[in-house]
Amino acid sequence: MTMARGDAEAKRALRGLEDERASVRLRAALAVGSAPDPRFVDTLVERCAVEPEFFVRDMLTWALTRHPVSLTLPGLLRELRSERAQARGQALHTLSKIGDRRAWPAITRALLSDADEDVARAAWRAAVLLVPHGEETALATDLATQLGRGGRETRLSLSRALLALGEAAGPALHAATTADDPRVRAHARATRRLSRDPDAGFERAIEEAKRVAALAGAPGTDD
Repeated sequence: MTMARGDAEAKRALRGLEDERASVRLRAALAVGSAPDPRFVDTLVERCAVEPEFFVRDMLTWALTRHPVSLTLPGLLRELRSERAQARGQALHTLSKIGDRRAWPAITRALLSDADEDVARAAWRAAVLLVPHGEETALATDLATQLGRGGRETRLSLSRALLALGEAAGPALHAATTADDPRVRAHARATRRLSRDPDAGFERAIEEAKRVAALAGAPGTDD
């Protein structure tokens, strides 16, 4: 009787994850995470790729973290190769929450430079959290290739990722201050300024970096 009741509850929860009402999907994800079951894992991963509501996706991620990594990791790694941007981005987000460094080899340069900015930002966050000791400088070099990209939120996200690498990011940022692209130079200088003064606002740091570059009149002038 108990097993039958458990099967019925599991089926109800799985159906709830596909309900048209976001509130029902949210409750279903909470229920699945509260009572982890291997039968839920594939559906949770699949729903992450298509769930339209942010707060439901976040609950799906939480539910996945409640299951053994041995069950969740294979499916999440497969999602990183998906053609669907949301699948890649949410898988990266979930991997950063799980924090298992076995996922590190799957954080490729292609993901770090993904054409979708949400995916790229998720890759930067995951990479900084999962990078093995000794590979921080190489990661910083890869991240620095994205300097100057996107709008404020994207640039700030990249700056935070680089700053999280500490001294390992120094050489890559220094090199970027002499880049041909003025957007790259300004972003690199602003990130270095934030490393020295974490309380400085990002916009102010960007504007100051642009002003210094304009006054200097030469790409190679340091700040």
